Amino acid sequence: MTGNEKAALISGASRGIGLGIANRLAHQGYSLTISARDGARLEAVADQLRSAGATEVLTVAADMSDTDGIARVLGGHEERFETLSALILNAGVGSAGALADSPMHRFDKTLSVNLRAPLQLIQGCLPMLRAGAKAATEHGAKVIALASITGVYAEAGLAVYGAAKAALISLIATLNAEESGNGITATTIAPGYVDTEMSSWIHDQIPPERMLPVTDVVEMVDALLRLSPRAVVPNIVMSRAGTDGYRA
Repeated sequence: MTGNEKAALISGASRGIGLGIANRLAHQGYSLTISARDGARLEAVADQLRSAGATEVLTVAADMSDTDGIARVLGGHEERFETLSALILNAGVGSAGALADSPMHRFDKTLSVNLRAPLQLIQGCLPMLRAGAKAATEHGAKVIALASITGVYAEAGLAVYGAAKAALISLIATLNAEESGNGITATTIAPGYVDTEMSSWIHDQIPPERMLPVTDVVEMVDALLRLSPRAVVPNIVMSRAGTDGYRA
């Protein structure tokens, strides 16, 4: 790749927020590595992204709780593109339930996908991000992670999910402390409920039209990618209209 070309790696890219971000970057001519669990769906999405303008699209099917799968994603991107302009950490899992009743296997899965996987991806991508920042001094390289408003403000019934997202917010803040001097800046986006399949479980209480649209999150990501490397935005909370701003 040349210094004028941009490459992004997006986890959880086959639907929802990840797909929305992938579509936006495709229209901007990025080369993309996209990952999700469903390989067939990924291939269909890749065709769509190529038609939308992506320079090149690499698909790597992987479960974010599988360290070997994450290693395949990292290796695939490095082999194909060598450098990285943007790492989008979107894949996540969550479940609701009282803290007293949270099973440990659910805790382990939530922490594995929402915290361990981002750490492994960041560690594996850092050499490529540093190369990307050096090649594109106007914007540097970006890491953007989808967190949750529950990682900022505690909410009954979402203790484990919120704890994982709070840890992710802390991880990204420390990444800035260590790497922003190298041109790599990182942001967590912490929204309330977004209108995706992941939020369908609560439609009986919060209908889709009262949730944040995916496009609003995509706009935020797009704006962050255009910032200079001198600007550090650690965390952005996006609350829903009609709430007190402190709950999902």
